[in-house]
Amino acid sequence: MKYIFIANANAGKKDALTKIDNEIKSLSQKIDYEIYQTQGKKDATRFVKEYSAKNPDEEVCFIACGGDGTISEVASGLVGTKNKSFAILAYGSGNDFIKYYKGKNFLSLEKIIGGEKHDIDILKIDDGTNNEYYSVNVCNFGLDSVVCSYANKLKDAGKKNGYTKGVIRAIFIGRYNDISVDVDGEKVTGKKLLLGTLANCHYVGGSYFTAPNAKNDDGIIDVLLYKAMPLYKFASLLDAYKNGKHLEPENVKKAEKYIFYKKTKEPIHVYSDKLFELCLDGEMLPGTNFYVSIVPKAVNFIIPKD
Repeated sequence: MKYIFIANANAGKKDALTKIDNEIKSLSQKIDYEIYQTQGKKDATRFVKEYSAKNPDEEVCFIACGGDGTISEVASGLVGTKNKSFAILAYGSGNDFIKYYKGKNFLSLEKIIGGEKHDIDILKIDDGTNNEYYSVNVCNFGLDSVVCSYANKLKDAGKKNGYTKGVIRAIFIGRYNDISVDVDGEKVTGKKLLLGTLANCHYVGGSYFTAPNAKNDDGIIDVLLYKAMPLYKFASLLDAYKNGKHLEPENVKKAEKYIFYKKTKEPIHVYSDKLFELCLDGEMLPGTNFYVSIVPKAVNFIIPKD
């Protein structure tokens, strides 16, 4: 097995490349490896696709060294490949995807190399013009995407606590969204939408346990929608939503006029007459018309050894 470390030097610590090299050299076993530093957004996806096409029969593990954006790009490049897998060395910030695997050590290269391969699903997003995008964790929109878009701008400007500041901003400008959603061929939204989550895994924003019932290997999308609501009602539900208790019976009852939750294997249509943004694992995708589906067992992921 060859290991290719794909490092986003802009995510996490600036000395990530040196740290990776030092950790490889400290391993008790020698491995065949190389390190590739990304040159910009979507470069990891391009690199994985091109390398896989040039080396179709080579068994390779691509190790994403960065945040959720890097993880998603590497996973996206693997869809449709053979003899290829990916792993995560968690040097980036956030890393919502790895919170799905509670108790697993994504900081130990030794544990990762000795880990177990497991096929997982991936979300596929079609923007209506035959362009396809992928999300390995969560696709969200409405208030959540307003939060993430603002948080990304703050992060790019070198400012901290972007997600928390984004939540505060979105409370005032992102609670009423002209976005419609069709699930199993039926429109399930009202006049205005608060937020929408189409989940393969559990977390967004570092600490929001938005999809506690999701599984990333069952071929099913967890659909969670909240219709627009008064500010006092939103405030009363926020703590349960953050802590993953919003789908417990007593909390569903509190929000029964506003909440929609369902598991489905069918494609979901998200659309609007106005331009809006989908948030795909922290990356923003603008548009007006999206179809989101699940691709079962699409990529091979290495879970670190206990």
